[in-house]
Amino acid sequence: MSETKKHIMTYEGIKKLEDELEYLKTVKRKEITEKIKVALGYGDLSENSEYDEAKNEQAFVEGRIIQLENMLRNTTVVDESELPSDMVAIGSKVLVKDYTFDEEIEFQLVGSAEVNPEENKISDESPVGHELMGKKVGDIIDVTTPGGVDKYEILEIKR
Repeated sequence: MSETKKHIMTYEGIKKLEDELEYLKTVKRKEITEKIKVALGYGDLSENSEYDEAKNEQAFVEGRIIQLENMLRNTTVVDESELPSDMVAIGSKVLVKDYTFDEEIEFQLVGSAEVNPEENKISDESPVGHELMGKKVGDIIDVTTPGGVDKYEILEIKR
């Protein structure tokens, strides 16, 4: 039997998953049920693309519900009040100077299930996140990425 992966998430990440799960269970399921009823009214199911599409959507939604329930069951929430304010940890917002591009970037370290590159939410398992973990203001890190080695200096750590 495979071992279930434990997820580490912030309260914000848990809330987002719970909201999605609630939406899928209450709203989306009803919408799909209606689509199936309408499609059944068209008659012959062997050539009914609306019915096939609705059943495929139903299977996708049910799969996502199971996935979300499993994630929520196997998640540890990071208590942000217990985070050290002087050291990078999951949940920390870290302002760094990127020496490669000579710019400042703010990352938020999150669990792997919350990653969102567009919002600069990076996982503690990513190359940059991994190197940042446990570091303090003033520390300089070198990160090996697919594009080469990047150099960052930690300027500020916030919760």
